[in-house]
Amino acid sequence: MKAPVDPATEAAVERLHARVQRLFGHSLHIRHVDAGSCNACESEIKLLNNPYYDIQRLGIFFTPTPRHADLLLVTGTMTRAMEDPLRQTYAAMPDPRLVVAAGACACSGGVFGESAYSLGGVGDVVPIDVFIPGCPPSPLTLIHGLLLAIGRAEQRLRGRTILVRNDLLKPSLAQHSAGKEKY
Repeated sequence: MKAPVDPATEAAVERLHARVQRLFGHSLHIRHVDAGSCNACESEIKLLNNPYYDIQRLGIFFTPTPRHADLLLVTGTMTRAMEDPLRQTYAAMPDPRLVVAAGACACSGGVFGESAYSLGGVGDVVPIDVFIPGCPPSPLTLIHGLLLAIGRAEQRLRGRTILVRNDLLKPSLAQHSAGKEKY
């Protein structure tokens, strides 16, 4: 028996599904690449397909091949052994392609940083559209990052970037970003 869904959530899901259809002409397909992680991020990514989060109802699916992927989701520290396979995966993806770095290791190298075996973050190898911080990021954080990536695709389609206005921020954040300190 399926749990009841409130109408507002159902309407939001329909709007998101329509956005994905308009941008990509089909559902959003994700190719996940583990560049050298501890598998904590992967365990959170697997939760996205369970009945609780169910990203498939949003029109988001995982694909085993980069040729069918719209988004590349990379986890783990960028190991030197995975540098060429990641570049090849990125090159095999059709345009428009998005890249999301998930987890602290993919964003910056995490606790491993640069070493004889690691290049640090994934951004040195492929261009990143969205960084999802966390060690590991929660499934809701991952969904939020994927939605941000869809927004980036819309920005590219329109050829512009959306800027956040300072006056829309909370007063303390707006004063801090303007260089004023409040005591």
